[in-house]
Amino acid sequence: MKSTLKKLLPFAVVGVISGATTVGAIQYLGHNSNNGDQSYFTTSAPNTSFAGMNTGAVGDDFVKAAKTTVPAVVTIKNYQSRTASRASEQDLFDFFFGDPFGGRGQGQQRQKQQQAPDNMPSGMGSGVIISPDGYIISNNHVVAGANKLEVVLSNKKSYIATLVGTDPNTDISLLKIEEKGLPYLNFANSDNIDVGQWVLAVGNPLGLNSTVTAGIVSAKGRGIGILGGQGKATNPIESFIQTDAAINPGNSGGALVNTNGELIGINSAIQSTTGYYQGYGFAVPSNLARKIVEDIKKFGIVQRGFLGVQSLDLSNDQLVTSYNKQFKTSLKVGSGIYITGFGENSGAEDAGLKKGDIITKVDNYDITDFADLSMSIGSKRPGDKVQVTYSRNGKDGTTTVTLRDQKGGTSTRTKADLSVTEKIGAEFEPLTERFKTEYGLNSGVVAKSVSEGSEMAKIGIVDNYIIIEVNGKPVNSQKDVEKILDKYQGNVQVKFVDDYGRIYTKGFKMP
Repeated sequence: MKSTLKKLLPFAVVGVISGATTVGAIQYLGHNSNNGDQSYFTTSAPNTSFAGMNTGAVGDDFVKAAKTTVPAVVTIKNYQSRTASRASEQDLFDFFFGDPFGGRGQGQQRQKQQQAPDNMPSGMGSGVIISPDGYIISNNHVVAGANKLEVVLSNKKSYIATLVGTDPNTDISLLKIEEKGLPYLNFANSDNIDVGQWVLAVGNPLGLNSTVTAGIVSAKGRGIGILGGQGKATNPIESFIQTDAAINPGNSGGALVNTNGELIGINSAIQSTTGYYQGYGFAVPSNLARKIVEDIKKFGIVQRGFLGVQSLDLSNDQLVTSYNKQFKTSLKVGSGIYITGFGENSGAEDAGLKKGDIITKVDNYDITDFADLSMSIGSKRPGDKVQVTYSRNGKDGTTTVTLRDQKGGTSTRTKADLSVTEKIGAEFEPLTERFKTEYGLNSGVVAKSVSEGSEMAKIGIVDNYIIIEVNGKPVNSQKDVEKILDKYQGNVQVKFVDDYGRIYTKGFKMP
């Protein structure tokens, strides 16, 4: 029963991050391996038509919006080592959408990716220019694992881009090219969009540059469980805009705009059983995307604010049923977030919230499910105050909660404020003496909680790999690693052992 509950009830620590959060995947789903998109997509595009569309009323708006948007949407080419492993991304692809190739295609796709020449991109996606001096927003999974990123404008002019920062928890990345006077899009307030509103999706699907499709907003605040599906996002925020505008592989990172040509979302994923578009596209809301890129640009890292509660989504009947069975309660399915406990240094607990309270509103934002709570807190930073409305024993109450970071702090931080383990993206546990003896090791620590896109991940280290030496010095504890790298600048050399006992020595530049 406990194992079942764990699968159905990840009491989401609504330490919901204030900015956060995506995994990188470059999936080739087209006939040409260069036309693929590093994405969560699996995607089959049926013919569509708009029943009863008044072309006289909206046609001109579409044309104006397209003319505004197309010049600001770019192609992003991701170049990787020819031997780079894509297994984990393919696993996520299969996990969420199933294997559209019936098992046989998977091996063929991996072989193509592994054998791609070094001068050919491993995958392609889209991006949106958001300032005239060359800042570009895209998805984290579009740029993940790249050792070179090429940006191609709609006029075919090409640049090598610098990756400014990424956030797997929202699947957002920020790039920069050296140019001035570029066309760009303005962010619109995504809170103001309505279900049924016309929108355009602009990107480069299936290798077809500058493609514009139209549809409507089908739903708001969608959580589809993709960002944390394989543990890539540690604190995922999912409150997607759902649209029926046709989106296919290659659209990842492209623009979702209103009929004024204003950016309301960044296209990130589609849900499909066939491998191509089936009518369900999902975009990161512009308010959240803008907050993430502002954090990356200003602080170098995303500022994450946490409410500090463990929770149960009362709108999810399966979770409620499992919780009732496990804890012998009689909770009813409905709307709101039921507090099951608190994390350490919880601002919510300090503000007077109690276990059993049901959160119904944050500020003026109604909370019906976890996606609502995720979005309402995800746009905040440590130190921000939010007014939480809750129900306790049938009576409503309100309290003001000061959001905190995971360490309990209420102030923003920069990269310089990060600990060694935060900078390199992993934690470490000591090896037992018995293990050292059995495997003939004189030193070693086990890598844990390796973050997606971190320096440790970039050199191929994943959870449970054994780190033997750092900068030529043996390590036996996390303190050893911290001591060696504290205030260190320059190239870091890491000697480690993989699951098969193979020993590697690789390195990175200390961030």
